[in-house]
Amino acid sequence: MKHHLLLLVSVICLSSCIPLRIAPTIKDYKVSKGKSFKRSLPKKTMFIFEDPKDENEFYNYVNTKFQLEDYYVDVEVPFEVKGDEFYFSFYEVEIPTKTINLIPLMIDGILDQAADMDPMLEEAHTSRIGNWYIAIEVFSYTEKDCLHEDSIFRPQLLTYLSQLKKEYLNTVNYNEVVFKN
Repeated sequence: MKHHLLLLVSVICLSSCIPLRIAPTIKDYKVSKGKSFKRSLPKKTMFIFEDPKDENEFYNYVNTKFQLEDYYVDVEVPFEVKGDEFYFSFYEVEIPTKTINLIPLMIDGILDQAADMDPMLEEAHTSRIGNWYIAIEVFSYTEKDCLHEDSIFRPQLLTYLSQLKKEYLNTVNYNEVVFKN
């Protein structure tokens, strides 16, 4: 009985993967310092949401919605909320989930010891699954970080960005949004 239990535990351990990094799951959106979400982002407070669409889809959406003609699309997009003028910049970022796969690692170890062979399954030692996010920062001529918790504009901007996100995710043909403006 002990041998069966040991064999079962060994099989479970060997057939599993060990996660090294797990990408965050964001249900609706998250407001966070960019640097704390991903090191390559600015230190400003950002509106972050998961992007299930293909690469550059948000760029195409913003370019079409705001009729920017590929000019400053991801850097300084002007918009207005309740008579106040703001600008937003956005970043498409990937945070992969990374795991170590134990079976290929063990097979290569056994083959190396037994037959003095080079690793055959080296590419399968780790696996990566990418998760994409859109991170948006908002600023104006009077405030550098309009999403900061002390900003008086934060509540209305979060409402606007939430609506923008919903429109982006629900729109297939971005030319439709031009008529909604």
